[in-house]
Amino acid sequence: MKTIVKTVSLVLASVAILLSIQVAFVQPKAADAAVLKQGSYGNDVKNVQTKLKSLGYYTYTVDGIFGSRTVKAVRAFQKAYGLAVDGIVGTKTAKALGITLSGGSSVGGYSSNDVYLLAKCIYAEARGEPYTGKVAVGAVVLNRVKNASFPNTIAGVIYQPLAFTAVADGQINLSPDNTCMKAAKDAINGWDPTYGCLYYYNPKTATSSWIWSREVVVTIGNHRFAI
Repeated sequence: MKTIVKTVSLVLASVAILLSIQVAFVQPKAADAAVLKQGSYGNDVKNVQTKLKSLGYYTYTVDGIFGSRTVKAVRAFQKAYGLAVDGIVGTKTAKALGITLSGGSSVGGYSSNDVYLLAKCIYAEARGEPYTGKVAVGAVVLNRVKNASFPNTIAGVIYQPLAFTAVADGQINLSPDNTCMKAAKDAINGWDPTYGCLYYYNPKTATSSWIWSREVVVTIGNHRFAI
C-alpha cells in the first residue's frame, strides 16, 4: 500500500511540474520595462532623445518615437562611452545617460505606452464607429504586428509610411477618450471582431483600386475589413 501511495505521489508531483512548465511557456512575454529599442514609443523615449540632444548626439525633433535617427544617436553615444554598440537603451545605457526608465504597467504583454498609442490610432481612425468597430481597428493593427509582412511593433505598424490616413493628416496626435482606451485593451486582450483581417477601408471614401481587390471578411459600421 505504501508503495502505491508513493508511486501516486511521484506521478502527481511530475504532473504538477509539467503543468507549471506548460503555463510558463504559454504565458505572453511581458514588455521589458528596462529596454527601449526601435519601435518603442512614449515619455521614456522623449527623455532619451532630450538627453541625447543636450549632449549633441541627436539633432532632430523630440517626438517620443524610437526611430532610425534615435537608434543612430544611441549608437554614437554608446560608442563614445565605451558601451555595447547595439542602439538599444537598456539599464547600462540609461545609467550612462543619467536617466531612469519608468517602463510602465503592461496589458497582454504590451506596455502602457503601446496601449495608449493604439488607443490614439483607434480614436483617430474610428472615433465615429460603433464600439465593435473601434476594437476591430485595434485588432487590425495587432494582426499586422503578428504578420511577418509588417513591422513587429505597434508603433512600427502605425507609423509605417502611408499605412494610416490618421498619421498622414495629423489626427494621430489627438488624445484618445476612455472608450478608445478600453477598445485598445480589449483588442490587446484578444478580441478580434475581424477574424484576422489586415486591412480595412471605408467604401464611401476609398480611392485605391488595390484595396478594393482585397477579400472582405466582415463589415462593421462604415468600415469593410479585409485580408
